[in-house]
Amino acid sequence: MTDADQLDEPDADESLADRVRSHVKGNRTGMVQDLAFAVVWVTLVSLLYDFAFSASPRWVLYMFMLAGIPAYFGFFISLEMARAQQ
Repeated sequence: MTDADQLDEPDADESLADRVRSHVKGNRTGMVQDLAFAVVWVTLVSLLYDFAFSASPRWVLYMFMLAGIPAYFGFFISLEMARAQQ
């Protein structure tokens, strides 16, 4: 989904911190987008559940949270399609 560069296989003498740093460096934009989507989705769902659906059972909150998975893929696939049309 993201425009991450292909990373080399980790060396035997490479530390965990080096591997994490390398991974973050190669996937920075995608990781920021994923985090931003997650924060916005959880905030929106929490506000909806607390105010609009306050009398509903707890499983409704969990279903809203689960709906974030197809929403995530739908949003980023449509974003890629829009970029491809330009």
